[in-house]
Parts: sequence; structure tokens; C-alpha cells
Amino acid sequence: MFTCGLLAGGVLTAGVLWLLSGLFTPLPPGVRQGLIVAVALIAALRDAGKLSLRLPQNARQIPQDVLRRHLTRGALQFGFELGTGVRTYVSASAPYAMAVAVLLSGGSWVPALAAGLGFGAGRALTPALRRVSGNGERWDDLLAGRLSGMTLACSALITAAACAVR
Repeated sequence: MFTCGLLAGGVLTAGVLWLLSGLFTPLPPGVRQGLIVAVALIAALRDAGKLSLRLPQNARQIPQDVLRRHLTRGALQFGFELGTGVRTYVSASAPYAMAVAVLLSGGSWVPALAAGLGFGAGRALTPALRRVSGNGERWDDLLAGRLSGMTLACSALITAAACAVR
């Protein structure tokens, strides 16, 4: 249920961004593309530690009582709130760059759907891999050692994707 909530939340947010993208279609495509690439580069520089920039976010945890009330519904709600990306802390810049790309692209709904599913799946991957590892504490230690490199790689991929958006 948690993963379903993550995917639903990601799709909802991407769908809203895609709907709002129509407001930006009067801008010439070259201007929109330039803004997408600029934001992606800023995101990559921030994640590389070359630029200090505070992200617009709700930097707090989702209350644990959401899970205590009803485990199944709570897991769905918890996942949905995490999946929207607007109810809790998002540390990497890449989701913001992707959100701007969806907002400014003004294209088909299919890339927006893929972005939403990708965000939800990405958030679901961490607890799933931790559980499968068999040793959560060791997995946490390994992740901590690799997190900055993974964040930078993700930003580079988002920058490349932003450059490819038409």
C-alpha cells in the first residue's frame, strides 16, 4: 500500500504540473527549453556543492500517528503524502528540476506521467532495497557513504534529460 501511495502521489503532482504547463505555452519553445536547462544546471551545481541554494519545501516529517490509526490506510496515506513531494523534506535538487521540466515543456502527458511514476518509484526503491538487504543498519552505512555521489549522478541524468526535452 505504501508503494501504491507513493506512485499515486507522484502521478498526481506530475499531472497537476502538466495541467499548469498550458499556462506557459505562449512562451516560445526556445525560451522554455532554455529555462528548463538553466534550472537543471543550477540543480546539478547545488547537488555538487558548488552553489548554496535553499529549496522551496516543507522541511518536516509526516506525523507517525498517520500509521498508527490504521496500518493499511496509514501506509497508503503516508506513501501518498511522500509521493506528492510537497508534504515532507526532499533533499536532492533533481526532483525540482524535473518538476520545472514538466511544468515548462507543455508537451504530451506521457512524459509527465513517467516523471510522476519515476519519482514515486524512486522513493519506493529505498525502503524496498533496505528491506531486501537483510541488514538495514549495514545498508544505511553503505548508503551514507555513497549518497553524495548518487545525488550528483541523479542530477547529471536530470540535466541530460532536461536538455533532451522538446
